[in-house]
Amino acid sequence: MKLKNVLLVVKDIEKSRRFYHDLFGLDLVLDNDGNMILTEGLVLQDEKIWKTFLGKDIIPQSNSCELYFEEQDIEAFAEHLEKTYPSVQYVNRLMTHSWGQKVIRFYDLDGNLIEVGTPM
Repeated sequence: MKLKNVLLVVKDIEKSRRFYHDLFGLDLVLDNDGNMILTEGLVLQDEKIWKTFLGKDIIPQSNSCELYFEEQDIEAFAEHLEKTYPSVQYVNRLMTHSWGQKVIRFYDLDGNLIEVGTPM
């Protein structure tokens, strides 16, 4: 068995597709009417579909999981993030951990937590 995809619930699937393309270069693989598969195995699903399946409300910024990306030139990424999405909500702006790794944490457009760090 192997993990195939990670699914995120989003309010506006097209805005979210652009967000993940603009920041991480993820491209559309398949658009299936409310479900979009992007490169690297990320799936975006329209919130209305998820609510129908789950029968419960979606809780943004639940902080129960995060997407983790690595970027060698994290300073350039942080600058690109600020210019491209100036209203993004940060958990922490660019910082350096005691072990030397630089990281930045923020929420996507729907409150899903993202961390970008330098390779370890």
